[in-house]
Amino acid sequence: MNAIEISMIEDLKKSLEKHSNIQENTARESLISLAVENKEAILTRNGSLATWTPTHSTGRSPKDTYIVRNQKTELNIDWTSPNNIGMNPQTFALIFEDALKIIQNKKTIYTTDRVIGADSKYALPVKTICDQALSQVFIDNMFRPVPTDIEKSIFAEEQFYLIALPQDKLEKNRYKGLVRDLPNGETSDICVVIDFDKKIGIIIGSSYMGSMKKLMFTVMNYLLPFKGVLPLHCSANEGSNGDSALLLGLSGTGKTTLSADPERALLGDDEHGWSNDGIFNFENGCYAKMIDITPKSEPEIYNAVMHDDDYRNHGSIIENAMIYPNGDIDFFDDRLTQNSRASYPLKFLKNIKESSISGHPNTVLFLTADAYGVLPPVSKLSKEQAMLWFLMGYTSKLAGTETGVTEPQATFSRFFGQPFMPCNPNIYAKMLGDKMEKHNTNVYLINTGWSGGSYGTGSRIKLKYTRAMVDAALKGKLNQVEYTKDHLFHLNVPSSCENVPTEILNPINTWDNKKEYHKTAEKLAKKFSEGFDKAYGKQDILPEIVSQCPGK
Repeated sequence: MNAIEISMIEDLKKSLEKHSNIQENTARESLISLAVENKEAILTRNGSLATWTPTHSTGRSPKDTYIVRNQKTELNIDWTSPNNIGMNPQTFALIFEDALKIIQNKKTIYTTDRVIGADSKYALPVKTICDQALSQVFIDNMFRPVPTDIEKSIFAEEQFYLIALPQDKLEKNRYKGLVRDLPNGETSDICVVIDFDKKIGIIIGSSYMGSMKKLMFTVMNYLLPFKGVLPLHCSANEGSNGDSALLLGLSGTGKTTLSADPERALLGDDEHGWSNDGIFNFENGCYAKMIDITPKSEPEIYNAVMHDDDYRNHGSIIENAMIYPNGDIDFFDDRLTQNSRASYPLKFLKNIKESSISGHPNTVLFLTADAYGVLPPVSKLSKEQAMLWFLMGYTSKLAGTETGVTEPQATFSRFFGQPFMPCNPNIYAKMLGDKMEKHNTNVYLINTGWSGGSYGTGSRIKLKYTRAMVDAALKGKLNQVEYTKDHLFHLNVPSSCENVPTEILNPINTWDNKKEYHKTAEKLAKKFSEGFDKAYGKQDILPEIVSQCPGK
């Protein structure tokens, strides 16, 4: 650590030592009770906790999320990515100074020691400092207990400090010209900021609890590649023979549904690392979307949140869902937000692998919901193709989901998690290619979207067929079939797949209007080419990867 880094952490420690009421590593049951007593949450009929945030905090605040530009780390970060917003060290020093003042003025401060990472060799110690007991219940749900062999971790002496003050605000006049200007000319009073050098993250003004989780996810995604570990925004599960699989996909692609397989134990639903030893979950719990959920549609998630228990043993947190005065919960009411969430420990699910660690993945699935209806429902990717689709992270928005969206729109989120992947893109892409090659891992693109036409004309590919394709990929059955080349999208399409009608494997077969298919396919390929040029035109991407981009 350099002198400034040590100084800041020492200042933080002294501030905590001076505080008159620090609750350190308070037991889970006590934190839950305090959250209720302090009116930070209310009890539901089943014993879980319910809370609501201000309307500006029903989701992340990407335009108020910053990375401090330090000489030591600056060259490793892709500043051309729209989510990597730089902050100068002087502004961070002001925010840190204000955070210490806010801490001193709080009646009670709660601190918790946890780690990120199920494999103790790569576990990152993190001390979370909050003024709300409910925040620490969330941390207890999501971050992992410190393992007994933490001294083996490569990060054993690299503890990270997370300060979360969700109900406070930045003083607008003090930060004029230093943080984001709002459309009305005022200065934003919210910040979510990471200083990788100083190992400190600060959240002020964002009540969305996912801000804490995603900040630490971003930290791991920055640190791990330099330790030989590929961080991935994905779910993971393991078969009865110990064969593991990773499922990557943006919201709406079916990642949660498809990773919940009765024949495969879940390692985790969102964040994993792929090391030289295998894969491991970052987290201790899940932070699941609750909009439109029913016991039939997502039985495991629903039961994890809604099972009956004494509230002190429960601790699931329902965030921003409608609850009526009689206690009924309406997960279909989206008037506050479509992003209602629930946090709960993995142990509340039935079919999990408790260690959250497995060997090298036999199979990686990239999930996309193609609303244009032109991508094959399943394709096998070569190393270069996989690196390209990993770089692009494609899915599509549907007409009607946002104001002004009248037809499907191509959406690209690099590595299926753009806001949380701060490093230069070739770092992540090369690691994927190298690990695929070294461990003989098969990568498949699974289209869970439309067939027979675009959204509004065609129909969603039946879930039973998608499950059959996933099953065939996981069991190695797609290694035994012939493939044809889709030259527009540079994909290898199987000629057959068990329990799937052969005619749907080539999407043109499902369109009545073949000319319209070709026109739509060309349109999407052009969007890929333009999207690639915009994101990576000035990046040093190998020609053999560029050549696999649709439209090129």
